Amino acid sequence: MERTPKSMRLHIGIFGRRNVGKSSLLNALTRQQVSIVSEVAGTTTDPVEKPMELLPLGPVLFIDTAGIDDIGALGELRVGKTRRVLDRTDLGIIVAEAGAWDGFEQGMLDELVKRRVPVVVVFNKADLGQPDAGFEQRLAESGVKTVRTAAASGDGILALREALIASAPDDFLARDPIIADLIPTGGLAVLVVPIDKEAPKGRIILPQVQTIRDLLDHGQYSLVVREHELKDALARLRKQPDIVVTDSQAFAKVAADTPPDVKVTSFSILFARFKGDLAEMVRGAAAIDRLKPGDRVLVAESCTHHPIGDDIGRVKIPNWLRQRVGGRLEFTTHQGHDFPDDLSPYKLVIHCGACMTNRRAVLNRVARCREQGVPITNYGLTIAYSLGIFERALEPFPAALEVYRETKAAG
Repeated sequence: MERTPKSMRLHIGIFGRRNVGKSSLLNALTRQQVSIVSEVAGTTTDPVEKPMELLPLGPVLFIDTAGIDDIGALGELRVGKTRRVLDRTDLGIIVAEAGAWDGFEQGMLDELVKRRVPVVVVFNKADLGQPDAGFEQRLAESGVKTVRTAAASGDGILALREALIASAPDDFLARDPIIADLIPTGGLAVLVVPIDKEAPKGRIILPQVQTIRDLLDHGQYSLVVREHELKDALARLRKQPDIVVTDSQAFAKVAADTPPDVKVTSFSILFARFKGDLAEMVRGAAAIDRLKPGDRVLVAESCTHHPIGDDIGRVKIPNWLRQRVGGRLEFTTHQGHDFPDDLSPYKLVIHCGACMTNRRAVLNRVARCREQGVPITNYGLTIAYSLGIFERALEPFPAALEVYRETKAAG
C-alpha cells in the first residue's frame, strides 16, 4: 500500500492554529510518531505528509500543516505553504480547541466550503473543556461533521476515522476509468512506449503503468510496443486494435503509422480527462493560434524531475510552439506544488499530464486560470495541436471534439 502513488491517494489536509494538537492528531490517526509534538507553538514548519491505508477508503495521504495563525516573516511563509495545501486537499480536517473558534477557523471553513471540499471539524483537547453544544448543532445543520477528541490519550480517534470515511467525496470512491470506457470489454489497446533517455531505467512511466492496470481491471487487452515497432505489430494482428495510445513525443510517427480508421490518442490526453477538465483544456489548446511573438507561456510540471537535454517541457514543446508562432516566446517553468497566484503575465498555461499530483490540485489550477481569463491546456494536447493532428487525437472523445469545433467556429 505504501507503493500507491500519492496522486492516486485521497489527500486529507489537517488545518488549525498553532498548538491545538494537529500533529498529535496525525500521530494518533496513523499510530506512528510522524510529526514532532511540542508545547512550543509553531513546531510544525513545512507540511508533513504521511501515506497510509484507511479502510474502506483505501490509500490516503494525510498532510499536517503549520498553524494558520503563525506570525512574523517566517510565519507568513509557513502560512503560504499551508494555503497551497488547500489546492490539493480532497477532505479537510479543521482542528480547534473548545471555546476557541474564531476568525482563523471560520475563514478556513469558509475557504474549504467555497472549494466544495468536505470538512470534519475536530474539537481537540476535549479532556480540558467541551465545545458549545449549540455551535456543534449549527455546524451539523450546515452539513459539517464534528468530533471531540483528546489526541494525546487517543480518545475520539475511532470516531474521527469514522467521520472521515463518511465524509469522503463520492467521486473518490467511484473513480472514472483512464481508458476502459473508450473500448469494449475484451477490446485491445496498443500502447506505444518509447524507451529513450527520459524513460526511467528498468521501469516505464506512471501514466503508462496506470493505463495498463486500468485495462487489466476491466477485462481488456494491451499490447505494448516501441514507436518503431508499431507498424510491424499492427501487421501481425488478425484484426485491428480498438485504439492506439502513444507517448506524446512520438505522436507524429504513431499517427502516420496507424491506419486512418483506427483511433489514436496519447497518454497525456487520457490524463487531461482523468486528472483535469478535458473540455477546458481543449479550449485552451485552441488559444495557441492566438499566441504572438513575445508572449509569455507558463509551463507547469507536477513533478520535480531533473530535466535532460531534450526535455519535453523545456525544449521540445517550446520549439514546436515557436515554429508554429513564427517567432520567439518567453517560457517560465514551475515545478511541484508551486503555481503562481497571479497568472495575468501569461497568455497560455501548459500543464504536464499530472501523473504525480491528484485531480483536486489540477482542477483548482484550471479554475484559477478560468477565473483570471488565462487559457490552460496540457502537454499532449499542445503537441497534437502543434503537429496538426488535433482532431484525430480527439476522435476517442466525441464531446471534447465537438467542444473544439464549436470553439473554432466561434473564433
